[in-house]
Parts: sequence; C-alpha cells; structure tokens
Amino acid sequence: MQQGQVFELKKRAVDGSPVWAYRYRTDGPGSRRLQRGGFSSERDAAEALGRALELLRRQKGVGSTLTLKELVEEYLAQYDAEPETIDKLCWLLAKALRAFGGRRLPELRSQEIAAWRMTISPGHRFEATQALRQVLARAVVWGMIDSNPAKQGVDNPQRRRTEKRPFESWAQLDELAGRLGPRYGPPVLFAAATGLRPGEWMALEQRDVDRQTRVVYVRRALRNGRVKSTKTDGSIRAVPLQAIALAALDQLGADRESQLLFPSPRGGYFDLHNFRNRYWKPAQIAAGIVPLRRVYDLRHTFATFALRAGISTFDLSRYMGASLTMIDRHYGHLARDGREHAIGLLDGYADIKAADVQALDVRWTPQLPVGAGQDNGNGA
Repeated sequence: MQQGQVFELKKRAVDGSPVWAYRYRTDGPGSRRLQRGGFSSERDAAEALGRALELLRRQKGVGSTLTLKELVEEYLAQYDAEPETIDKLCWLLAKALRAFGGRRLPELRSQEIAAWRMTISPGHRFEATQALRQVLARAVVWGMIDSNPAKQGVDNPQRRRTEKRPFESWAQLDELAGRLGPRYGPPVLFAAATGLRPGEWMALEQRDVDRQTRVVYVRRALRNGRVKSTKTDGSIRAVPLQAIALAALDQLGADRESQLLFPSPRGGYFDLHNFRNRYWKPAQIAAGIVPLRRVYDLRHTFATFALRAGISTFDLSRYMGASLTMIDRHYGHLARDGREHAIGLLDGYADIKAADVQALDVRWTPQLPVGAGQDNGNGA
C-alpha cells in the first residue's frame, strides 16, 4: 500500500503560522486522489494521514501492517507497572507470541485463538488468554482493529476453584505452634488470626500494631525480595486483632532491636523458603497433621473461621484485601453453618416486640407523582 504524502500549504493561518495537509490516492497510480488540509502542525497531519490510510487498508481487507509481536512491543513500552508485573505479563504473552507473533492484526481469527487457548496448561489458560485480550483491547482503542478477536467467540472461564485446606481448629494450630517453638509459633498463630498474606505479615513493623484500638495496619508487603508499599493511603488495611493474635504478639518479647515484627534470627526479613523446609513441614508431621498444609493455608483458615463466626463477606473482603467476588468464590462454600447463623439472626429479630422495632422513615421513600396540572410550578 502507498504511504501518502504530508506537505505544507502555501496559505497561512490568520496568525501567520504554517498550515499542513495530506493527500493520498485511493487505489494506486492514476486513481482518485484525496486531500485534506487545515492542520496546525506536520505531526497532526501525519497522524490524520495514518488514520485515513489505516481505514483504507481495512476496507480493502489488508488492515494494519502491525504484527502481534510489534503490537506487544509497543504496548509494553508504555505499560506502567511494577517490574515483576511486567515480567509476568511478558511471560504470559510469550505463549501467544509463539503461535501468532508473526501474524498481522487483521489476520488473527477467533476460532484459531480459541483452539490455541486449549493448548495452554489449565493452570495458566485463563491468565494467558486474559493477557492476549488485554493487548488486543488496546489495539481496538488505538483503531488498529475493529473488534477483539481474543474476546468475541472465545470463551475464557476462570479455572476451577482449587480445594482449600484450612486447619481444622485452634487446638490443632496451638499444637503446631508448640512444635514450632517460641520463635516460629507466634507468627503462625498471628497469621491464622489475621488472614494476612505471607508477604504482608513478613513485612510488618512494630509501629504497624495499635494495641489500643486492637488493629494492625497493612502498609507494605514483601514480594520477590523487595518491599512494596501500598499504592495509595486508601489501600492501607486495618485488620482487627482478636485475642489470639494479641496473645501471639505477647510471646515475642519487647526487648528486640529489630523494627520488624517477625524478623529472622539475624534480624532481617523472615526467610519463608528456609522456614518451610526446616520447620514448617517437620512440625506438621510431628503433630500428625494430614494432609500437610501450606503456609498460605493460614490465610484460608482465617477466612473459614471468620465466615463461620458470622462475619459478613463485605467486612471480610476489607480485612483480607480481596474482592467480594473472590471471597464468595474461594471461601463462601467453606462456611457450612452460614445458613444456620443467618436463620438464628432472623429468628431473633422476629421475636423482638413491635415497640422495640424502629419504624420506617417514609420521608426517605420516593413518592410517584399523581398527576400534572397546568398550574404546576417549580417551587419547593
């Protein structure tokens, strides 16, 4: 396809500044030539020419000359995120690039993408498809393609919920903590009593604990050896400290020099990898815990116990820093006595005498207009 031409017009704007225009032929040499002018800069004219030529190419069925690989490179160049987030996105997109990297964008077909999706392992199928959708959605916004071929006609259900294995009781956790000893037992009990992610409780500092209001503030997390603060002040979570969590903190002692709440023996950040291999697994075996739990299952334990205690999913989502949808999808089924708890609350309310029930304030109930007269005004 032709490239068109951008040029400066002889006439000037009212203020004497130059005026630019572009022109191109609709079907090669000898065909009709279109010209558009009135642009205040060469760049504006060039961008308008690019849009016009792109539309012409799509009308002729040849579309954008950009390949998927080139689109990904352009997208990543302006993608503003943490390095580990970009690394994961690159890793996911590499799966699509191996199959479609050399294809021009209009050549991507939904049925081929749907077939490719099934070649991805179930553990990464949803995320890999979402990554491709994310990049192609930007191509739609940029006007390179009319629709997203990775979305229309391509189903992408989330992977099946994996079975969570919370601990069975606080008695079981107490026995495990006893096996771990005074250094590693308290962090385990604290994690199960607050639901913090491992990276969050490992990054806690002593100043994050407010014993007076009985909350711990989650301001940062340790990820891949780097400490990341929350994006905004609104992202800081205040998690309630139940008595078990406070008792675990009391076991730590107050004469430590490290500012970290749960430091390693040398005073640095908690070494989770070393903890798993040397202490976590042997302590579970000694306590007779079957099947063996992961450290992350302490978070699942908090969610399960909280729901069974009657904490609402709304409150739980705030405490855990997770969406309501995720809470319901991953943990809602674990609260097996949730219905019984709700029935008890409803029955208790039904037994309240009428005199104790607050009446509805009808002033907050919108009234539908009965009719409109000719003399209706706009007064209050």
